[in-house]
Amino acid sequence: MNKYFKEFRYNFNLALPVIAGMVGHTLVSVVDNIFVGQLGSAELAAVSLGNSFVFIGMSIGIGFSTAITPIVAEFDSQKNIEKGRSAFQNGLALCTILGFALFFLLVAAKPLLRFMNQPEDVVKLAIPFLDIVGFSLVPLVVFQAYKQFADGMSETKYSMFATIIGNVINIVINVLLVFGLLGFPKLGIVGSAIGTLVARVFMVLYMHYILAKKEKFKPYFTRFGWQSFEKRMAKKIIALGIPSSMQMFFEVALFTGAIWLSGMIGTTSQAANQIALSLASITFMFAIGLSVAAMVRVANQKGLQDYKKLHTVAHSIFLMAIILELIFALLFMIGHDFFPKLFVNLETQASINDTAEVIGIASKLIFVAAFFQLFDGMQVVVLGALRGMQDVKIPTVITFIAYWIIGFPVSIYLGKYTNLGAVGVWIGLLAGLGAASILLYIRFRHLLKNKL
Repeated sequence: MNKYFKEFRYNFNLALPVIAGMVGHTLVSVVDNIFVGQLGSAELAAVSLGNSFVFIGMSIGIGFSTAITPIVAEFDSQKNIEKGRSAFQNGLALCTILGFALFFLLVAAKPLLRFMNQPEDVVKLAIPFLDIVGFSLVPLVVFQAYKQFADGMSETKYSMFATIIGNVINIVINVLLVFGLLGFPKLGIVGSAIGTLVARVFMVLYMHYILAKKEKFKPYFTRFGWQSFEKRMAKKIIALGIPSSMQMFFEVALFTGAIWLSGMIGTTSQAANQIALSLASITFMFAIGLSVAAMVRVANQKGLQDYKKLHTVAHSIFLMAIILELIFALLFMIGHDFFPKLFVNLETQASINDTAEVIGIASKLIFVAAFFQLFDGMQVVVLGALRGMQDVKIPTVITFIAYWIIGFPVSIYLGKYTNLGAVGVWIGLLAGLGAASILLYIRFRHLLKNKL
């Protein structure tokens, strides 16, 4: 075990800024939920419904952008600046195109909101929120291109700074526009959406400014623009990016399906689902940070063709993930009754029954989430290692089987056809994540065995 423990410090230093940035990134949505939750359960359910569409687009965009990291990391280990520059600039161009495409697809999909058996008042509130947050996908995906490039260069702190400042901007705008303070108009959930959009635009501007002026990155910004488009590199990014985006899409779509199923059960179940999902998303970002560390370090060792070191590095990160997720599982079990109270207004007498029901359901969901922390963390960290090895096709098939052949049918049956309700939906999530973590690790072991 000592050889794994020796890697912990380097892993931690690489992953910590990513974790901080990703937690901050998730806090944009959590902050929105906390502020909107003070308005009522219908408003919170509307944000949940609107974000369920946005999260699908976000998963495709973020998943696609992850193709940039292992390519850049491999060329960085080989000191090949020209190839690294091509990977960055072509990745940025492709992400920009994808961001606009996702926004237009989201606009085209809006009519589906009225055909999903969701409460009518929730749908009416969700539509204007969706318009604004949907457009924020454009700067979000562009930001991801800059972030994945910096991550591939083992410089993970810049995206962290961008996200932290973006969060401050989002909180200030939420305070002013959700409740109409200091003379600003009271816009409710639309004000929350505006905060998200402004924060994400700032994050793009910050990343371009800070990277372009740093000496280490200046060679990568030469001949910067569309004229740098290179067909061969673009094909390589697409070949890795599309399966990676599908992997993330399958998982996010599973959780989106859970949102829709909860909405069919009732508004309080949907609001409770959003509370539990917000909390689980925060802890998941820690696993994402370790996943990025796995992707970068595995890609570095792949570039050097040192597969013994790759084995040690990867398993040291897997071990870190297990330890971390066990801590979170314990935290969720201890605080499952307390955490939901942070998301609702306990002083509103008019909706006191709904609020009590939301808290009760959310408490049970958080307890279930405690158990799938371990599997959720492991599957994303192993996926990071597989992406570092540029193995994406078979893992895409594995994630589809785990989430949609195993997980979602369990969610449907237990959620709709038993008395478990929303709790049954989350047991299905647990089943899907468990299957994914086991099958992906088997795939990683098989690949590594052939290299050693």
